[in-house]
Amino acid sequence: MTDSSLDSDFPAEDGDLDLTGRPHKDIPEPRPLTSHGPAKVIAMCNQKGGVGKTTSTINLGAALAGYGRRVLLVDLDPQGALSAGLGIAHHELETTVHNLLVEPRVSVDDVLMRTRVEGLDLIPSNIDLSAAEIQLVNEVGREHSLARALHPVLDRYDYVLIDCQPSLGLLTVNALACSEGVVIPMECAFFSLRGLALLTDTVAKVRDRLNPKLSVSGIVITMFDARTLHAREVMARVIEVFGDQVFHTVITRTVRFPETSVAGEPITTWAPKSSGAQAYISLAREVIDRFES
Repeated sequence: MTDSSLDSDFPAEDGDLDLTGRPHKDIPEPRPLTSHGPAKVIAMCNQKGGVGKTTSTINLGAALAGYGRRVLLVDLDPQGALSAGLGIAHHELETTVHNLLVEPRVSVDDVLMRTRVEGLDLIPSNIDLSAAEIQLVNEVGREHSLARALHPVLDRYDYVLIDCQPSLGLLTVNALACSEGVVIPMECAFFSLRGLALLTDTVAKVRDRLNPKLSVSGIVITMFDARTLHAREVMARVIEVFGDQVFHTVITRTVRFPETSVAGEPITTWAPKSSGAQAYISLAREVIDRFES
């Protein structure tokens, strides 16, 4: 697949400043790993839909795998967009994360799938998962159901990325309860900014009550269009409030991302030279720098 003018070209970064308005930060190339595990578990979370969360989960995972990290993606959204984005047809799935959560005899190895990206595995989902919150509500330790299910394979991977559903219900609490970090993909829009306060409050409550090691590892700005004053103003406000929690890498709008959804593969393999692919490779370097330093 060759790149073309369809790949959006936004105004260049201003001299020594990046798209966040801060000085450029040089992130070193990640060192090769000589062994793997235990995994850093990261919840990709935002209760607002349509912010690029699933796109970021797929492409960050693929970019991490490109740096020799073993990555497991967990589709924890009943819509199954993560699974579909990796070319998995919902009707072909016999076992999913739903079975893993509610059926004691189903093990994580029964559900694991290889993807077409080397080093990138998947626990898929489909609409069956929508029943899980009701089925788990009377379970003892229901908030830790996902943690118990994933525990046997954590030593095989370097990163587990959990694609949370766009709500703050029991499934999302399960993701937060088993994660050490939260990465928040956020569209550069006013209503997304308002939702950040609620999400960070939820993270704080889960940390206090269920998972003391949990923290917000970073906010990644998605769908950014530097040509609009609104986007630039929201960016400035996010930087003012959250400072260094905001990744320097910014994901700009590009038509490549819808194309990759149809193709069923990450942008890093579909259009590896595109600005979108290079952005997620840069984000992977930042994530590795934060989690492995």
